[in-house]
Amino acid sequence: MSSTTSSSTGWSEATATAPVPQAGRPTEGSGGPALPAAGQAAVATQAPHELLDDGFAPEPCDLLVVGCGNILRGDDAFGPVLVRTLYERGVPEGVRLVDGGTAGMDVAFGMRGAARVVLVDACATGAEPGTLYRLPASELGETPPLAGLHSHNFRWDHALALSSWLLGPHAPTDVTVLLCEAGALEPGQPLSEKVQPQVAVLADLLEREFYPARPAGETVTLTAGGSLHLSAAQAERWFPESALVARVVEGSASDSGAGGDAGAAHPVLELLPLVGPGNGGLVLKQRNAAGDRAVLLSEVLGFSVGSSPVGRTVAEPGTLDADWDEGRGVLRVALRTHESDHGGGGAGGEHGGGG
Repeated sequence: MSSTTSSSTGWSEATATAPVPQAGRPTEGSGGPALPAAGQAAVATQAPHELLDDGFAPEPCDLLVVGCGNILRGDDAFGPVLVRTLYERGVPEGVRLVDGGTAGMDVAFGMRGAARVVLVDACATGAEPGTLYRLPASELGETPPLAGLHSHNFRWDHALALSSWLLGPHAPTDVTVLLCEAGALEPGQPLSEKVQPQVAVLADLLEREFYPARPAGETVTLTAGGSLHLSAAQAERWFPESALVARVVEGSASDSGAGGDAGAAHPVLELLPLVGPGNGGLVLKQRNAAGDRAVLLSEVLGFSVGSSPVGRTVAEPGTLDADWDEGRGVLRVALRTHESDHGGGGAGGEHGGGG
């Protein structure tokens, strides 16, 4: 049985005879209980009763990403850290994030209404720390028995078994498990040097291959003078009080924007609506009879728009993709930038504060 590992990403390209990574909370010097070999028939036992609606069922979603693990035990925090990273990057409509921690039973209930599920966790197989595994749940074989389960010994594979029993025909069938080989597990420590970079690798993978397709037609315009233009309908939908705060954050490869370099990470402009101009912030001003709006962002951008002295970051004016992050309540605009190679006056300010 063999597998090969990419030196650039740490992915384990498992062959048909390779062992399935072991399940459970990784422990020092032990891989934990082994999963059945891939290819064995899975046994799905339905609950002997109808699932009752208690009025608190989660909203249906296109994708549910669950990060399992103990945030206080070094590399065991890989799943929760990944979920928090995705949250900070912003998620499109239809994606739900759950910091599962070690509460696997909640994970089982939370799978209701999800068309597609991704479970992320640490594992311990003895491989090189940081090695990544991608396993369709349908290939994991028979799930663990439910007898004797309790909250202190509840793993991601138990969540699969319980969701199958609890939800019956309503359990998600499109489930993928993403695992990262753990190294250091000392309490109170951050992710280890070899595991930390893999958070970005999996975040990029989820955005690229699992996120629902971005709806077409939502764009805004950045002018050479540093003003952002929105249509009247966009301003009413996103900023009904015509007041906002803004900041520029680091983007990911999926934030390249229209016409951007494929695979290149660009800054992202985030705009958060306020309840009214009396609370400070920036004001969206009407710019024409149609009610279209504009807000001056040259100081917020923290770099020039159009042209700038040599070596300074320049934001390219034009039409930019805009995505409303429903979960965080912010508008995300993917900026296009380049390093200036000629002199010229710039409209941008010297700082990146946004109110």
